[in-house]
Amino acid sequence: TKPRSEKNRDINRNRNRKMQLHISPSLRHVTVVKGKGLREFIKVKVGSRRFSYQMMFYSLLFFTFLLRLVFVLSTVDTIDGASPCSSLACLGKRLKPKLLGGRIETGNVPEAIYQVLEQPLSEEELKGRSDIPQTLEDFMSEVKRSKSDAREFAQKLKEMVTLMEQRTRTAKIQEYLYRHVASSSIPKQLHCLALKLANEHSINAAARLQLPEAELVPTLVDNNYFHFVLASDNVLAASVVAKSLVQNSLRPHKIVLHIITDRKTYFPMQAWFSLHPLSPAIIEVKALHHFDWLSKGKVPVLEAMEKDQRVRSQFRGGSSVIVANNNENPVVVAAKLQALSPKYNSMMNHIRIHLPEVNLIRVTEKNALNIRLTTSLSLQLFPSLNKVVFLDDDVVIQTDLSPLWDIDMDGKVNGAVETCRGEDKFVMSKKFKSYLNFSNPIIATNFDPEECAWAYGMNVFDLAAWRKTNITSTYYHWLDENLKSDLSLWQLGTLPPGLIAFHGHVQTIDPFWHMLGLGYQEKTSFSEAESAAVVHFNGRAKPWLDIAFPHLRPLWAKYLDSSDRFIKSCHIRAA
Repeated sequence: TKPRSEKNRDINRNRNRKMQLHISPSLRHVTVVKGKGLREFIKVKVGSRRFSYQMMFYSLLFFTFLLRLVFVLSTVDTIDGASPCSSLACLGKRLKPKLLGGRIETGNVPEAIYQVLEQPLSEEELKGRSDIPQTLEDFMSEVKRSKSDAREFAQKLKEMVTLMEQRTRTAKIQEYLYRHVASSSIPKQLHCLALKLANEHSINAAARLQLPEAELVPTLVDNNYFHFVLASDNVLAASVVAKSLVQNSLRPHKIVLHIITDRKTYFPMQAWFSLHPLSPAIIEVKALHHFDWLSKGKVPVLEAMEKDQRVRSQFRGGSSVIVANNNENPVVVAAKLQALSPKYNSMMNHIRIHLPEVNLIRVTEKNALNIRLTTSLSLQLFPSLNKVVFLDDDVVIQTDLSPLWDIDMDGKVNGAVETCRGEDKFVMSKKFKSYLNFSNPIIATNFDPEECAWAYGMNVFDLAAWRKTNITSTYYHWLDENLKSDLSLWQLGTLPPGLIAFHGHVQTIDPFWHMLGLGYQEKTSFSEAESAAVVHFNGRAKPWLDIAFPHLRPLWAKYLDSSDRFIKSCHIRAA
């Protein structure tokens, strides 16, 4: 037996040999070994120390994120005006449903904010106020500085937004007014040109030539030529259309351009084309008063124009009264200003419906005797022609248009570009609902609001096919319906009744032939427009006005001769 002293030493040695746990830093291996004394014990501590550093690094990252989250949530609670709670308590409220597997409820807007925002706020209450924040930055600075509760926060926000709305509305109406004045007024340069040409017509025999010459008159009804029709009371615009048409034609000697104008513009128009011949092309200039059917009987188009004039007379005081109405929506103001535009009371807009020879039967009522009186009225512009291309005066031709006569019309009357398909969703997104009033049951029961619309401006008209239809009488019928409904069936203009009259008679042509929107779509690039056959400056920004888009105007201005004595004397510049 061992002495007692040796037994005590063995017990102490065994105590020092306790089980040791080794954990690898990657946490993939766990080893249990017996300790072998102080040296091994120190080794184990050193190994575990490496593991502690790694865990400490990730722990610091987690707690840093947690503290930032606590700060944000507690700040939001303070702004929302919620019941006071400590940061940790608020964090617990927000995280508890998530930790328990439930849904996190989204923060609801305090009821006090709704109550403040729903209260009316008049313009008088904001007049003379200098304490309303002018920018979002000012608003946030004031909220942070004053430590506003929910009600004060909503009141300040409401005042700032209301003030901004008032200023935006005023600016928008002013913009509409300026555009209306700029687009409706006759620029002094155009007025000057018309006066100088009228004077030239009176004193210069060379400005009074017969157009065309007597020996060329048979070509006016010869279907072997390419016949174009242009209706315009703007000499400068008509000169650009004619020049661009002839210069870009591969066979200019086969072109016949029929220009129709009104009485006041006839002498200036005749003087211009007498002094600026476009040989070998053939130019005819004719005025509306040369067509005797306009002075016989009651022409529905003229009746519609008279009705339009009566509607305009409702806006007594003109544009100044319209914009002074503080309760009107800016869009409504823009529509009323548009109604004052002279172009909506011009026969030039309706003349295309009279292109073929039409025997129109008009039935009228004699109120005194209650007797129906039937009258026949022959309306004709080109009774002998089979096909024409009709051009608006705000287009520019950039290529030869003779291939248009090779298009298979498939028995249809109107060759036109559709305006509901294309890359430009602003310009090429027009459907029937864009023009017709489908809240009216007469329109809603007869047409599809989603049907694709098409464009005026450059149209191929098969007059031979037209004469076999009732297009013109349909046009007149719907003009009458619109008169009966107090002009409520469609927007102002001639395209809406045209969409109705030509319904089912339209042959779609390639969009290459007609690019639209250069008068209201500033985003159109010069290179895109330059590649089209015909570019159309439809919209308010006409190329002869100062409000034209500068990067697109050169497409039109290149056909102006700055050295011409009339152009120079009236200070008409290409740029």
